Amino acid sequence: MSRSIHESELQDILAAITRSPDGLGIEEIESAMHTPPPRRTLQRRLALLVAEKRLRMAGQRRGARYFSGSADVAALLPTIAPHTPDDFGIPFSAEVLEVAKAVTRSLSARQPVGYNRAFLDGYRPNVSRYLSESVCAELHDAGQAAIGEMPAGTYARQILGRLLIDLSWNSSRLEGNTYSLLETERLLSVGQVASGKDALEAQMILNHKRAIEFLVEPAAEIGCNRFTVLNLHALLADNLLADPTAGGRLRSIGVGVGGTVFHPLEGPQRIAKCFQQVLDSAEAIIEPFEQAFFLMVHLPYLQPFEDVNKRVSRLAANIPLIRHNLCPLSFVDVDQQTYIHAVLGVYEQNRVELLRDVFVWAYKRSSARYSAVRQSLGEPDPFRLRYRELLVETVAQVVRAGMSRDQAITFIQAQADTVDKQDRPRFVEVAETEVMSLHEGNIARYRLRPSEYTAWRAQWI
Repeated sequence: MSRSIHESELQDILAAITRSPDGLGIEEIESAMHTPPPRRTLQRRLALLVAEKRLRMAGQRRGARYFSGSADVAALLPTIAPHTPDDFGIPFSAEVLEVAKAVTRSLSARQPVGYNRAFLDGYRPNVSRYLSESVCAELHDAGQAAIGEMPAGTYARQILGRLLIDLSWNSSRLEGNTYSLLETERLLSVGQVASGKDALEAQMILNHKRAIEFLVEPAAEIGCNRFTVLNLHALLADNLLADPTAGGRLRSIGVGVGGTVFHPLEGPQRIAKCFQQVLDSAEAIIEPFEQAFFLMVHLPYLQPFEDVNKRVSRLAANIPLIRHNLCPLSFVDVDQQTYIHAVLGVYEQNRVELLRDVFVWAYKRSSARYSAVRQSLGEPDPFRLRYRELLVETVAQVVRAGMSRDQAITFIQAQADTVDKQDRPRFVEVAETEVMSLHEGNIARYRLRPSEYTAWRAQWI
């Protein structure tokens, strides 16, 4: 085949994919082309275009999807890749590529930097903006609860049981905690520690539960103030710090942050002054989503505590959301390494774009889980659709076999080994969530009889 014909075929493929900003699977590419080549030929052409970086690919095998453009953020940050072939992940903005390039270089290639006070000083509440008005409007639409003029925290209290598990698990998971969702539910509901797990992991999750309850129960009293944030740290850090007196206290020692060339601010007086400035600036911000994101940016950047700073920032971001009866942010499906890279963008570059995109995407995911917005989405969850029969079979087997929580965890992990590797963590989460959500009103979905459910529920410990 001549090079001109070869290039012409490549251009036909590129043209078909360019017309679809959401990317195309191989069958969709064939449908979009006037005269598609044989499947094997098309696969070779696609592989060539990906190798030449004229296309980028997400997913694997039959689930692969192709996107136009040579700027491949997923290649720079592999963990940004979609959670499943049917879920195309975070829609990153163009600015993210620059941040991604900076934070994924080797440590030796990155310039050491210290705390930049001008980054904080340059932010003027209600004048400066990290989130555009249009983005905030989208988030309001996604997270608004239809509960009228109710006391602060009403929405969060209505979903507290689910929120305690989701936020405790996801925030702990972002710190490297290895508890599964079902193990977390068991720990929080019946106090049973998972066998073979480090005691520090259980402590971390239990601390999250207490901290979330602290934010939700007296919601009218919490705010971006010293009382709330210091006590939030004390609860999250309980029994986890080398110095037990450091909980709820600003640090008086220097600290290092692993995996970065960033050196946090030193000097107790300077730390205290910047900490108060962060709180004052946050409290002055009127827009709740801007306020939430400001806290996620500046609390970990300052590192006001000896440890547990990112955990404090993630829960503190919920303060304005809870106070305004907006859907809480539980970091559903946020990948650990993607989140870390986003924070590094703030530490080393004072760039918020990557963290902003993670925040916006994560909030929409949380809203889809908790609010009536899910009912208006229209489209079913592609992941659940893809694994519908296996999920039904898995949940039904847990019930019919009369499995305990320990047995269910082991069984679900084994079932996950039968799906595509990149889908396994999500499969475990979805299956565990469906087991936890079983009740007499939805067991028919899993082809279960009331007697089977009743017998299983009686011994579900």
